[in-house]
Amino acid sequence: MPIINSEMGPIGVFDSGYGGLTILEGIRKRLPQYSYIYLGDNARAPYGTRSFDVVYEFTLQAVKKLFSFGCPLIILGCNTASAKALRTIQQQYLPLHAPDRRVLGVIRPTVEAIGSISSTRHIGVLATEGTIKSESYKLEIEKLYPDSTIVGQACPMWVSLVENSEFNRPGADYFVKDSLEKLLSQDPLIDTIILGCTHFPLLLDKINQQLNNLTTSLNREAGGRAPIQVISQGEYIATSLEDYLKRHPEINQRLIQDGTCQYFTSESPTKFRECASLFLNEDITAQHVALA
Repeated sequence: MPIINSEMGPIGVFDSGYGGLTILEGIRKRLPQYSYIYLGDNARAPYGTRSFDVVYEFTLQAVKKLFSFGCPLIILGCNTASAKALRTIQQQYLPLHAPDRRVLGVIRPTVEAIGSISSTRHIGVLATEGTIKSESYKLEIEKLYPDSTIVGQACPMWVSLVENSEFNRPGADYFVKDSLEKLLSQDPLIDTIILGCTHFPLLLDKINQQLNNLTTSLNREAGGRAPIQVISQGEYIATSLEDYLKRHPEINQRLIQDGTCQYFTSESPTKFRECASLFLNEDITAQHVALA
């Protein structure tokens, strides 16, 4: 277990499963000097189809665990947790129980990136069923860009494709194409697609390939349209976090900077290590932790 220092601590990154490792990797590439703890609730994943109350309960348990490890700052590297639990944690739990700590999500920083990417303000969101039903992306986009048209498409098979190492195989093409066709049929003017699940970047090659085929068949580029841009969250979350720490030196000065990273899972550490290799370019070790 981490050595707990009440004054200094690592940055915590939480996800219901493995996808948040893409967020962690993006952050560590941009901010390698900090200490990190990654916590995956792999035993109870996925969160995507669970109710708001259950997602809140599970997410709060993880937040409390990371606080017990000394983390002054936690990133919910999970779109479902960000959509269903973040606001309640920020507005109700933190003021009463941890006023000197911060918990941030991945939806707002992703949405902020749209301003420099989309020219038509026709935005598509690909995510889990839970994130789509929450309409969190739609609400956040409309706050910042009220002239936008936003449509969402749930991709129920995509997480399984990634976690079962099928994302690079021919069988994935059908599911990727099907979801993209359904999305574009809702709004053919989409010029930007948000990958609203941290697993989905591993399907990026398939997504771009299928988008190229679909947009060619729709003669989009013949009309002078630029190719559809796909927003993968890791890079934007890292940039947003760097900016946040510059604006909040009182948090930054409480963060340990020793370049280390520890991994914890509610599942088998051996299984976590094997699956994590799909998301990370390094071999890691993990420790088991109980959340319930």
